[in-house]
Order: sequence, then structure tokens, then C-alpha cells
Amino acid sequence: MYLVDYHTHTHCSPDSSAPLANMVRAAQAAGLRELCTTDHCDLQQEDGSPLGDWDWKPILDQFEQAKVPQNRDDFCLLLGIELGGGHTDPQRAQKLLEGVPLDFVIGSVHNLSPAAGGRDFFFLDFQEEALARRTLDDYFDSLLALAPLPCYDTLGHIIYPLRYINGRSGHHITLDPWQEQLDQVLGTVIETGRAIEVNTHNGREVEQWRPILERYRQLGGTRVTLGSDAHKPENVAKGLDRAARLLREIGFSSVTLYRQRQPRQQPL
Repeated sequence: MYLVDYHTHTHCSPDSSAPLANMVRAAQAAGLRELCTTDHCDLQQEDGSPLGDWDWKPILDQFEQAKVPQNRDDFCLLLGIELGGGHTDPQRAQKLLEGVPLDFVIGSVHNLSPAAGGRDFFFLDFQEEALARRTLDDYFDSLLALAPLPCYDTLGHIIYPLRYINGRSGHHITLDPWQEQLDQVLGTVIETGRAIEVNTHNGREVEQWRPILERYRQLGGTRVTLGSDAHKPENVAKGLDRAARLLREIGFSSVTLYRQRQPRQQPL
């Protein structure tokens, strides 16, 4: 099985303290063929305020240093970024990506829309189900705004708010009421030649992806990336073998890889 992890974070993200070299060693120990480092670049900060100055240097320096000692033909380290909230400022999103030798860009939505206050979902209290449903209304509006933009290669963790709505707050909300919006998002991803991500959330979310993947395939989707969302070495690759088996069970025969933001299909 050709296993890759295309969603990982290092100390260049505000919510990780892991050096990239440690993530690389963990990936190699787990038998991964490819690791893509995708640190956070969020146009919406935790409180919803716009991103201030951005400096690529720490990410690029770390990447160059981590590439040198590999000396392995069976492993590839790739440079990526997780671009959050690109739809809130499409011109800046595109500008941020220019002139950087990126292999891969995840497009994510982590926050409420600016009109709804812009707060990061992580900091919302979803004990009231009504708030959870309003949040999902707002979230799908944001996904619909992001989906047609050129500032990403794979649409990140579509089920992301459910981590906090169901996983942390104990609700049992499904995305069924938003199926029409979801179909529009998936259709746009397909039409524009992008991919969707199966994000295992450190191995905690695999089976939850089944309805999304089944619908995506029904609509004609073929491009899927795999990522653990690891923020520390011990979570690199977690759940990816199960995610790959789920893809094959649903009918996908390949996983999508990227080089210089160009996709190619790799048999599972």
C-alpha cells in the first residue's frame, strides 16, 4: 500500500511545537512514502481579525534543512501550506502563494464568516444545538465561496466543525440537512479539477468520511488526498491505512499526489 500523509504541522504553526525533522523521522518509521508539511497560514486569526504580516522564511528554512539528511530513495518530503479562510480575501490568498516553491495547498475553513463574527470554531461553545446548526449554515456558505477559487489544491477536512459539535459537545448532527450545499461544493471541486481531503484527525475520524466519499464518487469525483492532521510526531500517519482501505472499499483505486501543485494519481 502506497501511504502518504499530506496534512501535518510543525512549530511553524501556532498550535504545534514539533520540529519538521522529528516529523520526518516519524513518517519514515511509520513506513510512509511521502510526507507533506502543511503549516497554518490563516487569513482569519482565532478572533476573526485579518492576518497581519506573513513571513515565509521560517517555513522555507526548516524545509531546506530537513531535506538534506534524508538520503533515501523510497521517501519524499514535500512543501505545502494549509491556507485558511482564503475566501475572505481572495486577492491576498493568491498573492501569498506567489513565488513560493509549493508542492501542495490545502484550502480550509476554520472560522465563522466575517459577517458572523469570524471566531475560530475551536473556541465556540456548541452546547446549544441551535448554535451548532447556525454555524453549519454559515460554514457551508463559506465552503461555497471558497470552492471555485484558485488558491487551493485540495479542499480540507469538509467535516471539520463536527469535531467540536459532535466530538466535543456530544451532539449527533449529520450533514444531511446541508446535502444540497454539499453537492454544490463537491461539484465545484470536481469541475475545477481539485481534490477533497480525507482527514483522519490523528486516527479519530475515518468511518465518518464514508457518506462524503460515497457522494463524491457518485458525482464523478476521483481526486482524494489523505492527511492525519498531525501536530506532533506520534500522530503522523495515524488512521491513514484505514482511510486507504475505506477508499478502496468505496471504489476509489488511487490517491492523489502533488508535485509543484500538479496532481497525479497513485494506485493505492
